[in-house]
Amino acid sequence: MESVQHVFLIGAKSLGTYGGYETFIDKLTEYHQNNAQIKYHVACKANGQGAMDPAHTEGAVITSPSTFVYHNAECFQIHVPEKLGPAQAIYYDCASLDETVRIIKREGIPHPIVYVMACRIGPFFAKYVKQIHKLGGKVYLNPDGHEWKRAKWPAPVRKYWKLSEEMMVKQSDLVICDSINIEKYIKESYGQDIPTTYIAYGAETRKSIGADERYEEWLKEKGLRDGEFYLVVGRFVPENNYETMIREFMKSHSTKDFALITNVDEKFLSKLEERTGFRKDPRIRFVGTVYDKELLKKIREQAYAYLHGHEVGGTNPSLIEALGSTELNLLLDVGFNREVGLDAALYWTKEEGNLAKLLNIVDGMGSEDRLDFGAKARDRVKTAYSWQFICDKYLNSFGISK
Repeated sequence: MESVQHVFLIGAKSLGTYGGYETFIDKLTEYHQNNAQIKYHVACKANGQGAMDPAHTEGAVITSPSTFVYHNAECFQIHVPEKLGPAQAIYYDCASLDETVRIIKREGIPHPIVYVMACRIGPFFAKYVKQIHKLGGKVYLNPDGHEWKRAKWPAPVRKYWKLSEEMMVKQSDLVICDSINIEKYIKESYGQDIPTTYIAYGAETRKSIGADERYEEWLKEKGLRDGEFYLVVGRFVPENNYETMIREFMKSHSTKDFALITNVDEKFLSKLEERTGFRKDPRIRFVGTVYDKELLKKIREQAYAYLHGHEVGGTNPSLIEALGSTELNLLLDVGFNREVGLDAALYWTKEEGNLAKLLNIVDGMGSEDRLDFGAKARDRVKTAYSWQFICDKYLNSFGISK
Protein backbone atom coordinates (compact mmCIF):
# COMPACT_ATOMS: atom_id res chain seq x y z
CA MET A 1 0.00 0.00 0.00
CA GLU A 2 1.15 3.52 -0.85
CA SER A 3 2.38 5.49 2.15
CA VAL A 4 0.29 8.39 3.38
CA GLN A 5 1.55 11.91 2.68
CA HIS A 6 1.32 13.98 5.87
CA VAL A 7 0.91 17.74 5.28
CA PHE A 8 1.16 20.33 8.08
CA LEU A 9 -0.68 23.61 7.44
CA ILE A 10 0.82 26.52 9.38
CA GLY A 11 -0.13 30.20 9.56
CA ALA A 12 -3.94 30.39 9.41
CA LYS A 13 -5.78 31.18 12.63
CA SER A 14 -8.32 28.40 12.19
CA LEU A 15 -10.45 26.56 9.63
CA GLY A 16 -13.25 28.31 7.83
CA THR A 17 -13.50 31.66 9.59
CA TYR A 18 -13.46 35.08 7.94
CA GLY A 19 -10.17 35.15 6.05
CA GLY A 20 -8.42 33.92 2.92
CA TYR A 21 -6.14 31.30 4.44
CA GLU A 22 -8.86 30.09 6.80
CA THR A 23 -11.34 29.58 3.95
CA PHE A 24 -8.65 27.88 1.88
CA ILE A 25 -7.76 25.38 4.64
CA ASP A 26 -11.44 24.70 5.29
CA LYS A 27 -11.96 23.81 1.61
CA LEU A 28 -8.69 21.88 1.19
CA THR A 29 -9.47 19.63 4.16
CA GLU A 30 -13.13 19.28 3.15
CA TYR A 31 -12.36 18.22 -0.43
CA HIS A 32 -9.62 15.78 0.66
CA GLN A 33 -11.23 14.37 3.84
CA ASN A 34 -11.95 11.00 2.22
CA ASN A 35 -8.63 10.69 0.40
CA ALA A 36 -6.64 7.93 2.11
CA GLN A 37 -3.40 9.12 0.47
CA ILE A 38 -3.22 12.38 2.43
CA LYS A 39 -3.38 13.35 6.09
CA TYR A 40 -3.60 17.00 7.13
CA HIS A 41 -2.38 18.46 10.43
CA VAL A 42 -3.58 22.02 11.07
CA ALA A 43 -2.27 24.58 13.56
CA CYS A 44 -5.12 26.65 15.08
CA LYS A 45 -5.19 29.52 17.55
CA ALA A 46 -6.51 28.48 20.96
CA ASN A 47 -7.35 32.03 22.06
CA GLY A 48 -7.62 35.63 20.93
CA GLN A 49 -8.82 37.13 17.66
CA GLY A 50 -9.74 34.59 14.98
CA ALA A 51 -9.53 31.57 17.34
CA MET A 52 -11.84 28.66 16.60
CA ASP A 53 -13.87 26.98 19.34
CA PRO A 54 -14.19 23.28 18.41
CA ALA A 55 -16.91 22.85 21.04
CA HIS A 56 -19.12 25.17 18.96
CA THR A 57 -18.00 24.00 15.52
CA GLU A 58 -20.31 21.56 13.76
CA GLY A 59 -18.40 18.43 12.73
CA ALA A 60 -15.42 19.00 15.05
CA VAL A 61 -14.53 16.12 17.41
CA ILE A 62 -12.47 17.10 20.46
CA THR A 63 -9.74 14.52 21.14
CA SER A 64 -7.84 16.23 24.02
CA PRO A 65 -7.78 19.66 25.75
CA SER A 66 -5.63 21.01 22.89
CA THR A 67 -6.50 18.83 19.87
CA PHE A 68 -9.55 18.08 17.74
CA VAL A 69 -10.40 16.43 14.43
CA TYR A 70 -12.23 18.37 11.72
CA HIS A 71 -12.74 17.21 8.10
CA ASN A 72 -10.53 14.26 9.08
CA ALA A 73 -7.64 16.68 9.74
CA GLU A 74 -5.72 16.50 13.02
CA CYS A 75 -5.93 20.03 14.45
CA PHE A 76 -3.65 21.21 17.24
CA GLN A 77 -4.25 24.40 19.19
CA ILE A 78 -1.60 26.95 20.06
CA HIS A 79 -2.08 29.33 22.99
CA VAL A 80 -0.77 32.83 22.20
CA PRO A 81 0.12 35.30 25.00
CA GLU A 82 -2.06 38.34 24.22
CA LYS A 83 0.31 40.77 25.92
CA LEU A 84 2.64 40.37 22.90
CA GLY A 85 0.49 42.74 20.80
CA PRO A 86 1.46 42.83 17.10
CA ALA A 87 4.25 40.25 17.72
CA GLN A 88 1.55 37.61 18.39
CA ALA A 89 1.59 36.48 14.75
CA ILE A 90 5.35 35.80 14.84
CA TYR A 91 5.03 33.91 18.15
CA TYR A 92 2.07 31.91 16.78
CA ASP A 93 3.94 30.74 13.66
CA CYS A 94 7.08 29.79 15.61
CA ALA A 95 5.11 27.95 18.31
CA SER A 96 3.12 26.14 15.56
CA LEU A 97 6.36 25.00 13.92
CA ASP A 98 7.82 23.90 17.27
CA GLU A 99 4.74 21.74 17.81
CA THR A 100 4.91 20.45 14.22
CA VAL A 101 8.50 19.25 14.75
CA ARG A 102 7.42 17.57 18.03
CA ILE A 103 4.53 15.74 16.30
CA ILE A 104 6.73 14.56 13.40
CA LYS A 105 9.32 13.19 15.87
CA ARG A 106 6.78 11.68 18.27
CA GLU A 107 4.77 9.94 15.56
CA GLY A 108 7.77 9.07 13.38
CA ILE A 109 6.15 10.65 10.33
CA PRO A 110 8.17 9.98 7.16
CA HIS A 111 8.71 12.63 4.42
CA PRO A 112 6.27 15.26 5.84
CA ILE A 113 5.45 18.46 3.94
CA VAL A 114 5.19 21.58 6.10
CA TYR A 115 3.25 24.30 4.27
CA VAL A 116 3.72 27.76 5.82
CA MET A 117 1.34 30.57 4.92
CA ALA A 118 2.68 34.17 4.91
CA CYS A 119 6.22 35.47 5.41
CA ARG A 120 6.26 36.52 9.06
CA ILE A 121 9.17 34.60 10.57
CA GLY A 122 12.17 35.17 8.27
CA PRO A 123 14.87 35.52 10.99
CA PHE A 124 13.74 32.24 12.65
CA PHE A 125 12.93 30.28 9.49
CA ALA A 126 16.34 28.67 8.82
CA LYS A 127 16.21 26.84 12.17
CA TYR A 128 12.88 25.18 11.30
CA VAL A 129 13.85 24.37 7.70
CA LYS A 130 17.00 22.65 9.01
CA GLN A 131 15.01 20.63 11.59
CA ILE A 132 12.38 19.57 9.05
CA HIS A 133 14.97 18.64 6.42
CA LYS A 134 16.80 16.58 9.04
CA LEU A 135 13.54 14.69 9.62
CA GLY A 136 13.26 13.97 5.88
CA GLY A 137 10.63 16.63 5.26
CA LYS A 138 10.12 19.53 2.87
CA VAL A 139 9.03 23.10 3.54
CA TYR A 140 6.56 24.84 1.21
CA LEU A 141 5.66 28.52 1.43
CA ASN A 142 2.73 30.67 0.33
CA PRO A 143 4.15 34.22 0.29
CA ASP A 144 0.69 35.83 0.27
CA GLY A 145 0.67 39.33 -1.25
CA HIS A 146 2.86 42.34 -0.64
CA GLU A 147 2.52 42.52 3.16
CA TRP A 148 5.44 44.97 3.23
CA LYS A 149 3.41 47.44 1.17
CA ARG A 150 0.49 47.64 3.58
CA ALA A 151 -0.16 51.18 4.79
CA LYS A 152 -1.07 50.05 8.31
CA TRP A 153 2.57 49.19 9.07
CA PRO A 154 5.13 51.83 10.09
CA ALA A 155 8.31 51.99 7.95
CA PRO A 156 10.51 49.75 10.21
CA VAL A 157 7.82 47.04 10.24
CA ARG A 158 7.46 47.22 6.45
CA LYS A 159 11.24 46.81 6.18
CA TYR A 160 11.05 43.73 8.44
CA TRP A 161 8.26 42.16 6.31
CA LYS A 162 10.27 42.65 3.12
CA LEU A 163 13.43 41.13 4.63
CA SER A 164 11.39 38.30 6.16
CA GLU A 165 9.85 37.55 2.76
CA GLU A 166 13.28 37.37 1.11
CA MET A 167 14.69 35.04 3.78
CA MET A 168 11.71 32.68 3.64
CA VAL A 169 11.39 32.59 -0.15
CA LYS A 170 15.07 31.75 -0.57
CA GLN A 171 14.99 28.90 1.95
CA SER A 172 11.77 27.13 0.89
CA ASP A 173 11.67 23.93 -1.15
CA LEU A 174 8.68 25.24 -3.10
CA VAL A 175 6.95 28.64 -3.21
CA ILE A 176 3.24 28.34 -4.04
CA CYS A 177 1.94 31.65 -5.41
CA ASP A 178 -1.79 32.36 -5.51
CA SER A 179 -1.37 34.85 -8.34
CA ILE A 180 0.54 34.85 -11.64
CA ASN A 181 1.66 38.40 -10.82
CA ILE A 182 3.05 37.31 -7.43
CA GLU A 183 4.93 34.41 -9.05
CA LYS A 184 6.44 36.85 -11.58
CA TYR A 185 7.40 39.25 -8.76
CA ILE A 186 9.07 36.42 -6.75
CA LYS A 187 11.16 35.34 -9.77
CA GLU A 188 12.14 38.91 -10.67
CA SER A 189 13.01 39.87 -7.06
CA TYR A 190 14.77 36.74 -5.82
CA GLY A 191 15.97 34.88 -8.90
CA GLN A 192 14.61 32.76 -11.72
CA ASP A 193 15.93 29.61 -10.00
CA ILE A 194 13.49 29.95 -7.06
CA PRO A 195 11.21 26.85 -7.31
CA THR A 196 7.68 28.23 -7.70
CA THR A 197 4.26 27.09 -8.85
CA TYR A 198 0.98 28.95 -9.31
CA ILE A 199 -2.17 27.76 -7.53
CA ALA A 200 -4.94 30.31 -6.94
CA TYR A 201 -7.71 30.39 -4.34
CA GLY A 202 -11.06 28.88 -5.19
CA ALA A 203 -14.75 29.73 -5.05
CA GLU A 204 -18.13 28.15 -5.69
CA THR A 205 -20.70 29.06 -8.33
CA ARG A 206 -23.63 27.27 -6.68
CA LYS A 207 -26.55 29.27 -5.35
CA SER A 208 -26.95 29.97 -1.62
CA ILE A 209 -28.92 27.40 0.36
CA GLY A 210 -31.68 28.13 2.88
CA ALA A 211 -30.80 31.78 3.52
CA ASP A 212 -33.87 33.53 2.02
CA GLU A 213 -35.60 34.27 5.32
CA ARG A 214 -32.37 35.42 7.02
CA TYR A 215 -31.66 37.64 4.02
CA GLU A 216 -35.08 39.32 4.29
CA GLU A 217 -34.45 39.95 8.00
CA TRP A 218 -30.97 41.33 7.23
CA LEU A 219 -32.39 43.76 4.63
CA LYS A 220 -35.02 44.96 7.10
CA GLU A 221 -32.49 45.35 9.92
CA LYS A 222 -30.04 47.31 7.71
CA GLY A 223 -32.70 49.39 5.95
CA LEU A 224 -31.71 48.11 2.49
CA ARG A 225 -33.81 47.16 -0.57
CA ASP A 226 -33.42 43.87 -2.42
CA GLY A 227 -31.17 44.30 -5.48
CA GLU A 228 -30.86 48.03 -4.87
CA PHE A 229 -27.44 48.16 -3.23
CA TYR A 230 -23.80 48.08 -4.26
CA LEU A 231 -21.66 45.85 -2.05
CA VAL A 232 -18.14 45.68 -0.63
CA VAL A 233 -16.84 42.79 1.49
CA GLY A 234 -13.32 43.05 2.90
CA ARG A 235 -11.00 44.02 5.69
CA PHE A 236 -11.21 47.63 6.81
CA VAL A 237 -7.67 48.67 5.82
CA PRO A 238 -6.40 51.65 3.76
CA GLU A 239 -5.04 49.60 0.85
CA ASN A 240 -8.54 48.29 0.11
CA ASN A 241 -9.34 51.87 -0.98
CA TYR A 242 -12.51 52.49 1.03
CA GLU A 243 -11.85 56.23 0.91
CA THR A 244 -11.76 56.34 -2.91
CA MET A 245 -14.86 54.15 -3.25
CA ILE A 246 -16.87 56.18 -0.73
CA ARG A 247 -15.76 59.55 -2.12
CA GLU A 248 -16.61 58.47 -5.69
CA PHE A 249 -19.94 56.91 -4.68
CA MET A 250 -20.88 60.19 -3.00
CA LYS A 251 -20.13 62.01 -6.29
CA SER A 252 -22.28 59.59 -8.31
CA HIS A 253 -25.97 60.10 -9.05
CA SER A 254 -26.88 56.56 -7.98
CA THR A 255 -30.26 56.10 -6.32
CA LYS A 256 -29.03 52.85 -4.79
CA ASP A 257 -27.27 52.31 -1.44
CA PHE A 258 -23.65 51.35 -0.81
CA ALA A 259 -23.44 48.52 1.76
CA LEU A 260 -20.01 47.88 3.29
CA ILE A 261 -19.61 44.52 5.06
CA THR A 262 -16.46 44.93 7.11
CA ASN A 263 -14.99 44.91 10.61
CA VAL A 264 -15.00 48.58 11.60
CA ASP A 265 -11.94 50.17 13.16
CA GLU A 266 -13.21 53.29 14.97
CA LYS A 267 -9.94 55.21 14.51
CA PHE A 268 -9.89 54.56 10.76
CA LEU A 269 -13.63 55.27 10.55
CA SER A 270 -13.34 58.73 12.15
CA LYS A 271 -10.40 59.55 9.86
CA LEU A 272 -12.57 58.44 6.92
CA GLU A 273 -15.45 60.62 8.12
CA GLU A 274 -13.06 63.58 8.47
CA ARG A 275 -11.82 63.15 4.90
CA THR A 276 -15.07 62.27 3.12
CA GLY A 277 -17.98 63.42 5.33
CA PHE A 278 -19.73 60.15 4.41
CA ARG A 279 -22.18 60.37 7.33
CA LYS A 280 -23.96 63.20 5.47
CA ASP A 281 -24.81 60.74 2.65
CA PRO A 282 -27.62 58.35 3.71
CA ARG A 283 -26.66 55.93 0.88
CA ILE A 284 -23.38 54.97 2.59
CA ARG A 285 -24.11 52.10 5.01
CA PHE A 286 -21.54 50.37 7.19
CA VAL A 287 -23.52 47.21 7.98
CA GLY A 288 -21.05 45.27 10.15
CA THR A 289 -19.76 41.75 9.53
CA VAL A 290 -21.63 38.66 8.29
CA TYR A 291 -20.18 35.31 9.43
CA ASP A 292 -23.11 33.21 8.19
CA LYS A 293 -21.65 31.86 4.92
CA GLU A 294 -24.97 31.09 3.20
CA LEU A 295 -26.37 34.51 4.14
CA LEU A 296 -23.24 36.21 2.80
CA LYS A 297 -23.59 34.23 -0.43
CA LYS A 298 -27.23 35.32 -0.71
CA ILE A 299 -26.27 38.99 -0.12
CA ARG A 300 -23.66 38.72 -2.89
CA GLU A 301 -26.21 37.17 -5.25
CA GLN A 302 -28.77 39.89 -4.64
CA ALA A 303 -26.43 42.91 -4.75
CA TYR A 304 -26.82 45.16 -7.79
CA ALA A 305 -23.04 45.15 -8.22
CA TYR A 306 -19.88 44.41 -6.24
CA LEU A 307 -17.08 46.96 -5.78
CA HIS A 308 -13.55 45.66 -5.26
CA GLY A 309 -10.81 48.09 -4.24
CA HIS A 310 -8.08 45.71 -3.09
CA GLU A 311 -4.71 46.95 -4.29
CA VAL A 312 -2.18 44.84 -2.36
CA GLY A 313 -1.91 41.07 -2.47
CA GLY A 314 -2.39 38.17 -4.78
CA THR A 315 -5.63 36.55 -5.85
CA ASN A 316 -8.15 37.84 -3.34
CA PRO A 317 -10.74 35.31 -2.08
CA SER A 318 -13.51 37.91 -1.74
CA LEU A 319 -13.04 38.83 -5.43
CA ILE A 320 -13.37 35.23 -6.66
CA GLU A 321 -16.38 34.70 -4.37
CA ALA A 322 -18.01 37.84 -5.83
CA LEU A 323 -17.36 36.62 -9.40
CA GLY A 324 -19.01 33.32 -8.45
CA SER A 325 -22.14 35.00 -7.07
CA THR A 326 -22.65 38.64 -8.14
CA GLU A 327 -23.86 39.55 -11.63
CA LEU A 328 -21.76 42.70 -12.03
CA ASN A 329 -18.30 43.33 -10.60
CA LEU A 330 -16.48 46.67 -10.65
CA LEU A 331 -12.77 46.15 -9.92
CA LEU A 332 -9.86 48.46 -9.22
CA ASP A 333 -7.66 48.29 -12.32
CA VAL A 334 -4.49 46.61 -11.01
CA GLY A 335 -2.70 43.52 -12.37
CA PHE A 336 -3.94 41.17 -9.62
CA ASN A 337 -7.59 42.01 -10.28
CA ARG A 338 -7.36 42.06 -14.11
CA GLU A 339 -5.68 38.65 -14.05
CA VAL A 340 -8.72 37.23 -12.23
CA GLY A 341 -11.60 39.15 -13.82
CA LEU A 342 -10.43 39.40 -17.45
CA ASP A 343 -13.45 40.47 -19.56
CA ALA A 344 -15.98 39.26 -16.96
CA ALA A 345 -15.83 42.55 -15.00
CA LEU A 346 -15.60 46.32 -15.44
CA TYR A 347 -12.59 48.32 -14.19
CA TRP A 348 -12.01 51.67 -12.50
CA THR A 349 -8.96 53.71 -11.50
CA LYS A 350 -8.19 55.97 -8.53
CA GLU A 351 -8.23 59.00 -10.81
CA GLU A 352 -10.74 61.57 -9.56
CA GLY A 353 -14.16 61.13 -11.11
CA ASN A 354 -13.34 57.80 -12.80
CA LEU A 355 -15.36 55.49 -10.54
CA ALA A 356 -18.23 58.01 -10.17
CA LYS A 357 -18.54 58.10 -13.97
CA LEU A 358 -18.57 54.27 -14.15
CA LEU A 359 -21.21 54.08 -11.38
CA ASN A 360 -23.46 56.49 -13.31
CA ILE A 361 -23.17 54.31 -16.43
CA VAL A 362 -23.68 51.04 -14.52
CA ASP A 363 -26.68 52.45 -12.64
CA GLY A 364 -28.59 52.65 -15.91
CA MET A 365 -27.39 49.33 -17.32
CA GLY A 366 -30.04 46.98 -18.70
CA SER A 367 -30.67 43.66 -16.95
CA GLU A 368 -29.61 41.73 -20.06
CA ASP A 369 -26.11 43.28 -19.97
CA ARG A 370 -25.79 42.58 -16.25
CA LEU A 371 -26.81 38.95 -16.74
CA ASP A 372 -24.28 38.65 -19.55
CA PHE A 373 -21.50 39.83 -17.23
CA GLY A 374 -22.74 37.44 -14.53
CA ALA A 375 -22.61 34.45 -16.88
CA LYS A 376 -19.07 35.37 -17.97
CA ALA A 377 -17.99 35.75 -14.32
CA ARG A 378 -19.34 32.33 -13.32
CA ASP A 379 -17.68 30.74 -16.35
CA ARG A 380 -14.41 32.34 -15.31
CA VAL A 381 -14.70 30.82 -11.81
CA LYS A 382 -15.72 27.39 -13.15
CA THR A 383 -12.79 27.15 -15.55
CA ALA A 384 -9.99 28.60 -13.40
CA TYR A 385 -11.06 28.86 -9.76
CA SER A 386 -13.42 26.04 -8.78
CA TRP A 387 -12.44 24.47 -5.44
CA GLN A 388 -12.27 21.03 -7.08
CA PHE A 389 -9.77 22.31 -9.65
CA ILE A 390 -7.67 24.12 -7.00
CA CYS A 391 -7.67 21.18 -4.57
CA ASP A 392 -6.63 18.80 -7.37
CA LYS A 393 -3.69 21.09 -8.16
CA TYR A 394 -2.64 20.93 -4.50
CA LEU A 395 -2.73 17.12 -4.54
CA ASN A 396 -0.40 17.26 -7.50
CA SER A 397 2.00 19.65 -5.74
CA PHE A 398 2.04 17.27 -2.74
CA GLY A 399 3.06 14.46 -5.11
CA ILE A 400 -0.26 12.61 -5.01
CA SER A 401 -1.94 11.36 -8.14
CA LYS A 402 -5.75 11.63 -8.23
